[in-house]
Amino acid sequence: MIKNSKNDNTEESLVPPVLPTYARANVAFVRGEGVYAYDREGNRYLDFGSGIGVNNLGYCHPALVAALTDQASKIWHTSNLYRIEGQERLAERLVTESFADSMFFTNSGAEALECAIKMTRKYFYDKGEADRNRIITFEGCFHGRTIATISAAGSEKLVKGFGPLLDGFDHLPFYKDMNKVEKAVTEETAAILIEPVQGEGGIRPVSPENLQKLRDIADKHGLLLIFDEVQCGMGRTGKLFAHQWSDVTPDILATAKGIGGGFPLGACLARDHVAQCMTAGSHGSTYGGNPLAMAVGNAVLDVLLAEGFLEHVDSMSYELRKSLVKLGATYPDVIELVRGMGLMLGLKLKVPVPDFVAEALNNKLMVIGAADNTVRLLPPLIITEEHIEEALAKLEKTCQTLNKALAAARQATETED
Repeated sequence: MIKNSKNDNTEESLVPPVLPTYARANVAFVRGEGVYAYDREGNRYLDFGSGIGVNNLGYCHPALVAALTDQASKIWHTSNLYRIEGQERLAERLVTESFADSMFFTNSGAEALECAIKMTRKYFYDKGEADRNRIITFEGCFHGRTIATISAAGSEKLVKGFGPLLDGFDHLPFYKDMNKVEKAVTEETAAILIEPVQGEGGIRPVSPENLQKLRDIADKHGLLLIFDEVQCGMGRTGKLFAHQWSDVTPDILATAKGIGGGFPLGACLARDHVAQCMTAGSHGSTYGGNPLAMAVGNAVLDVLLAEGFLEHVDSMSYELRKSLVKLGATYPDVIELVRGMGLMLGLKLKVPVPDFVAEALNNKLMVIGAADNTVRLLPPLIITEEHIEEALAKLEKTCQTLNKALAAARQATETED
């Protein structure tokens, strides 16, 4: 129990000063360099989680440190009541590199999705079709932790205890054939929202063929197609945006995480015909797109767009996947399959994910759990073959330990029988 110093009756608080909403591992990192994080005792951990896909360029990347330090000595914040030159520059560059004509900068992925949801409703309202306000989403999706975004996901884990939820979302299975989505379209349907690669849902990619089917359905019925690339965007799959592996473009796209390389930043990108509905006063953000965030965002884009960088990501993805498939073949009682795209890979396990994550951490390797009994591997995009070899050695050690535990459990069961 924790004593509440503000209470003269010396009652003890039932919660710590920080809300206990996370099941935190008992390690605190005090500094980072490249692909490594260090705890207070100086122990070095290889980071294959990247702060849940945020630290795309690792820790303390020189270009990001320089950009942030330089901007911090000039001006931190002005608000969006005034022009922000870095914001205009980043927007122009992202327009050049994407499908979009315009965008809104936010502080997070959830805010970027909120913007996408509002934009969808405003678009149809302005067209005189206010009753078209429902959005189709998919089982296993994750779009954030706000009331709107947990309503979009609909999973019990996210929504339990937070009702009533926001109406306007229709949840469908994660179909192998997305042509089935058309049966769910009604006169009230406004949009289809999907992650080209599900992250929290267990690293489940949507094939180019299925993305095209969704585009065709949207075009046939006059719907908007929204991509959530909060986790799979910004170079994570070897393209700036994951959907660029296909010929399909959305009407709206939300991105965040890697766009700031660790600085809180997100963006909602849109095509012209949709963006036009967001007029003065229709949306806003106090901190979104401030000079500090924009300096870092532009520095991140400098690195991602440098010659050969995304090709490097693609090359390292091939090497990592190849090694993981071999590892899975060696330990079939631990690893069921390998899936994903680029450096967004998942190990679907036959053992409990928490056991795997904890044992990997014991071996000084940081990985992240996901749904469908899957562990996410989201290394910084700057990894080398040496880092992959080091990670595989730690993963093999993890598998060996878990394999021995499985063998011991089987032997104990046989002995009892």
